[in-house]
Amino acid sequence: MHMVKILIIDDDPDIRQQLKWGLSDEYSVVQAGTVQEGIVAFKKHHPTVVILDLGLPPYEHSSEEGFRGLAALLELNPHVKIIMLTGNSERENALKAMQLGAYDFYPKPPVLNELKVIIGRAVHVAGLEEQNRTLQRAVEMKSMDLGGMLGQCPEMQTIFATIKKVAPSDVSILITGENGTGKELVAQALHDASLRRKGPFIPINCGAIPENLLESELFGHERGAFTGAHTTVQGKLQYANKGTLFLDEIGELPVNLQVKLLRFLQEGVIQRVGGRVDIPVDTRTVCATNVNIAQAIKEGRFREDLYYRISVISIHLPPLRERGEDILLLANYFLRMYSDEHKKKVRRFSAAAVHFLKSYEWPGNVRELRNRVQRAIIMSDASVVEPDDLGCEMELPEFDEEIRPIVTLREARDKVERELLVQAMDRQNGNIAKAAEELGVSRPTFYDMIKKHGLMPLHGGEKGADS
Repeated sequence: MHMVKILIIDDDPDIRQQLKWGLSDEYSVVQAGTVQEGIVAFKKHHPTVVILDLGLPPYEHSSEEGFRGLAALLELNPHVKIIMLTGNSERENALKAMQLGAYDFYPKPPVLNELKVIIGRAVHVAGLEEQNRTLQRAVEMKSMDLGGMLGQCPEMQTIFATIKKVAPSDVSILITGENGTGKELVAQALHDASLRRKGPFIPINCGAIPENLLESELFGHERGAFTGAHTTVQGKLQYANKGTLFLDEIGELPVNLQVKLLRFLQEGVIQRVGGRVDIPVDTRTVCATNVNIAQAIKEGRFREDLYYRISVISIHLPPLRERGEDILLLANYFLRMYSDEHKKKVRRFSAAAVHFLKSYEWPGNVRELRNRVQRAIIMSDASVVEPDDLGCEMELPEFDEEIRPIVTLREARDKVERELLVQAMDRQNGNIAKAAEELGVSRPTFYDMIKKHGLMPLHGGEKGADS
């Protein structure tokens, strides 16, 4: 069986030997006495966990060399779990190390059984993170055929399946959803997966162009059609010939232009402004809107016959707040993308930042998420993104009370240790010898531990090895 590798970097040979002796039954242990030796060993063995002394030569009485080692190792592998060994007076520097990317810290001299719990948790977390990265890479590879869109929630999976199914046809499609949900990405994906993919994809925002210019923008104009029309100009519909025209914010299209668009959709011909000649155009139309079309029809702002023409197939994009774990999927994707783009060493979101990402309502949807993450990458000087970096202006009472309970590190370890003892005794039906063997400690040590936590042996009394 392949054993997880652990690298110990400490200038004290007694501590290195003690840890190697205590860990070698479960892990493959590599030792180094300096940062430079540790870097060489790290490159050669690629450990999952590193135990790194904060005070190393030539600066044994400061944290300078420990911080240098931490930065160098994280540069080589941002995902490695580094546990800092610290003196009792170095708590502030240990917390700084965690802000810079260390996984945890533990005071000297190390108590093997307690350190084993932290190492076991680090190995478990590293495994989960690797599984998550593998899944995310698979999702991202799969998304390459869909314009780079990411999504694992059922609603997005249904949308991806619909895109693949309807893209090869020439039916008109209406995409609905709030601003920032990615309607243009869907339109681009429809074009890229269609038989028209070699033709142009022409987007136009019907709400961003003044009404007196929009007709010319869509249909083109003849020379002399109006003041300033010195030459004949093709419209976007004609530019999109043999390709796809994406009409964003179709709900903002003036009623008089709705009539002209309806004629084109019915007959496949256009007339330029000031022209009298029918021009055949072979263009597929994909429309999008964030307004309630049914309400617009009721109020007379949108033609019902046009609605039925543009919505042979309708695709509704859910708001980001309803997409569950997709929020973190997208946030981590943007984090990696902008860290690379801006050459920053930002590696992850803190627990508080994750809580903010999942709790915030995201009124601007994916567009807002993308902008906030990009801002965080640019503004942050640390390796971890905090809520303030994301522009968090909301109170996080649930996080303060539930996610970050005020307990000491010793109390947290005691809780984990007690739970492990209870679970081992329960699995072994109160057999202390077998429970001690399962946890990798001696029977006397196990007995001391259950006395420390006030635990009585299960099933009415202690059971020996032969029970």
